[in-house]
Amino acid sequence: MQSILGVWRLVEERATNPAGERVAPRFGVAGQGLVQFTPGRMMAVLVDNTTELPPGAPREYNSYCGAWTFDGTTLITKVDAALPPLMGTDQVRQVKWEGTRLVLSPPPLARGGTAISRELVWEKIA
Repeated sequence: MQSILGVWRLVEERATNPAGERVAPRFGVAGQGLVQFTPGRMMAVLVDNTTELPPGAPREYNSYCGAWTFDGTTLITKVDAALPPLMGTDQVRQVKWEGTRLVLSPPPLARGGTAISRELVWEKIA
């Protein structure tokens, strides 16, 4: 089993609708993120880093940290600090590898009444 320990940077966010068609990713075309796994603790920060957003559009941002477990296919983080408020929740991600890249799949995200599937692709930097 490959190790997820270390610091990873977001290199791609893939988003698809139920028909399998690509849709706009949650963190936009300029999404940025870092996730760090140390023995027993993790933290993640993701943001839409688009220079200018449409008037009135909110900037997507998410961060959380907590104790984590990983069985080789499922990553579970017991969140103890977060924005937006996710404290006390279990954040579950399915895990796969594309070569040396780590691919995390959160549960589908409801957007406009449609369940959007996502994959966050990470590259190890440290």
